[in-house]
Formats: sequence, structure tokens, C-alpha cells
Amino acid sequence: MKKIEKFTFGMGDRFAQEGRAQLQAVVSAKEEGILVVPVWNKSNREHTIVGSEPDAVLAEARDAVQALKWTDGFHVDADHINLGNVDRFLAASDFYTIDVAEHVAREVDGHFLEAFLASHRKLVGVLTVPGLPAPLTIAERDIRSAAGKFLRAVQEAGRIYRHIRDAKGADDFITEVSVDETDVPQTPVELLLILVMLAHEGVPAQTIAPKFTGRFNKGVDYSGNLEAFAKEFEEDLCVVAYAVGEFGLPETLKLSVHSGSDKFSLYPVINRLVKKHGAGLHVKTAGTTWLEEVIGLAEAGGDGLALVKEVYAEAMKSFDALVAPYAPVVDIDPVRLPAVETVMKWSGHDYAAALRHDQKCPEYNPHFRQFIHVSFKVAAKMGGRYIDSLKTHREIVARGVTANLLDRHIRPIFG
Repeated sequence: MKKIEKFTFGMGDRFAQEGRAQLQAVVSAKEEGILVVPVWNKSNREHTIVGSEPDAVLAEARDAVQALKWTDGFHVDADHINLGNVDRFLAASDFYTIDVAEHVAREVDGHFLEAFLASHRKLVGVLTVPGLPAPLTIAERDIRSAAGKFLRAVQEAGRIYRHIRDAKGADDFITEVSVDETDVPQTPVELLLILVMLAHEGVPAQTIAPKFTGRFNKGVDYSGNLEAFAKEFEEDLCVVAYAVGEFGLPETLKLSVHSGSDKFSLYPVINRLVKKHGAGLHVKTAGTTWLEEVIGLAEAGGDGLALVKEVYAEAMKSFDALVAPYAPVVDIDPVRLPAVETVMKWSGHDYAAALRHDQKCPEYNPHFRQFIHVSFKVAAKMGGRYIDSLKTHREIVARGVTANLLDRHIRPIFG
């Protein structure tokens, strides 16, 4: 098993142009004494929309590592894969985020359910988990309920893990399991039992992405109860540490926070609790870099500004189609979006101010930001025109990408 480092930071790059700028943020953080290992992540859906292949992500990562002389490791994450699409990632990736959301709550074979119950009836009773304010009380009905909801999904994770293992060998990759795309957050008992199921299934997960309370909308801050999040996050940290000691899971197992970019109100909470428990952490970001590209082009003015105005105008023609795939993770009120005619009159400053995630800026528009976030398909259809514009305005775009990841993400999360 390839071991994951204690602190890892996922960075998505829709168009594979910002690898060096992204890594520069990591390099600068290390110079300040903050060591995080970069993970370049890209999902099958993003590859399909943009028309790219996983090999391009590995090539981008290697180029950045060589150019910046980075020697502290990196990973390439096949993000949100399933058994139907994992094969295209086998050659390029060494990190696999196994997404089994569609298998949650599916009926599990009664034989497997009873076998799991028989194997883990010893969990029935009162468990003292260090760090939790009260012991966990687990009844047989709790195990049966959790298994009914999650065992089929964990079995699927096992199938995917073994498929990867058989193709690459057990020592050549990192496994993450994602259970964040469920309707409600897992309780501490449910998370504990999910981890027991993973151990039972033989999946050496090194990161686990649970569902947290509140809204983790794309590209904007967290919306929810901070106290409730803090309680859940700390409980999850304690449960993960306990599961490692009790159930033979990898000692490197840690929490993973998905849709982690721009959740500025959460970062002090996460930072404090990770330090309190001496825990590791993985945070996954993606679209925030694409948004910085758009901001940089707007600020460049001229042809750059004209191009991102065109992106918005074309995107508005396909509003429903662009938003629908992201409906669970965006809250966009069409009434709050500026008219295309208005945007066409904007200066570069106007466009950037509306898009940049600065909650103190009166021009900032979170609806506009979320809509641009899901509109990268429009830029993808521009093909070489969009890429050429990024290359023409490389300096201003790269500066924004680096500053965003370093100042707004890495420092407050890991510093």
C-alpha cells in the first residue's frame, strides 16, 4: 500500500494550464513551514466535458514538479470514479476516490447482511471512544440499520478496490472512499460502522469523506451551523482514530473534506480541531482555480475581458442544462444574476469584483460566482481560443491562481 502523507491538498485544474501556478502556492507554503503534499484531482465528468484524458493530468503534474524542483511528493487523483469508468485512470493515477453514492440504501443480499451482523455482534453495547464527550451506545438494530444503508455501497467499494489492485498491484495506490453525497450526515455510530464495513470488506481506505451538516455549495462559503459542523467534525476525527486502533485500518486513515474550496468560515474550525487531535487531513478543491482564470482574464482587459463576457452570454443561453448536473451543490437564483446586456458593459474591474470571493466587497455576487463555476463547459467548447487567451495573459492569471490557493486556502487550513 502506498502511504498517504499527513496533510494533502487536492487541486483541480479544468484545462490543465495552472499546474505550475498551483504548485507555486504549495512551494511558498513550505517556505513558510507549512508542508502539504499536492494532489491533482479531476473527475471522469470533467474529463468528458473538457475532452481531456487522465494522462494529461499526470503530465501537468510532472511538468510542474520538474519546473519548480519539488521533491516532497505528489499524487494524481482519479476523482469520483466507479467500476464503469475507472479503467481509463489506471495508468495515470495513484490516488482513487471511490464514489459509491448510487449504491447507498440499496438492498443488500440477506446472506451478506446476516454474515456481517454475526461477525460484528461484539460491537453491541457501550463503546468508549477517546475524545467523545459520552460513550457510544450501539444496539443490534443500529448495526442492522447501518448495514442496510451502507453495506451494499461498501461492497461496491470493495469490488472497485480489488479491480484497481489487480491491475496495479496493492502497493501502488491510495484509496479514498466517499460517502459525502448522501441526504443526511452520518452519526458517529454510522461512521464507525462504515469503517468497520470497510475493514470487513478488506478495503485499506486511507481517507474517508463523510457527509457533514450544512451546505457545501460550489465556489462559495459554507452555509450552515458552525457549532454543529464543529461538533460533527470533532466526532468524526475521534471515530477515525478509534477505528484505526480497533479494526486494523491503515494508521494513515484521515478525514477528507470534499467541495472544500472557498469554505472560509470553516477553516479556523478545521485548523483548530486537526491540531487539537494531532490528526491528518485531506482537503479537495477544484473549480476555484477555473474561477481565478476567469477573474484573471477579466482583469487583463481587452480580448481577455471580451472572452469571459462571451462565456457568460453563451452560458445564459443554456442556464438549465449547465446548472442541472450541479443542482444539489449550488443555490443560484436566476433573478439575482446580472443581465447579459449589463455584463457586456462591465469593465474588467466590475467583472472581477462580482466574481471574486470577497464577502466584504459590495459588488460580490455569489449567484454569479456559482453560475460561472458550473459554466466551464462553455469555455471548453471554445477550444483553442480559451487556452490561447490563458497563455497570452499567463502572468496575471497565474498570480491570481497562486494567491487564491496560498492566501485563502492553504494558510488558513494548514498554517
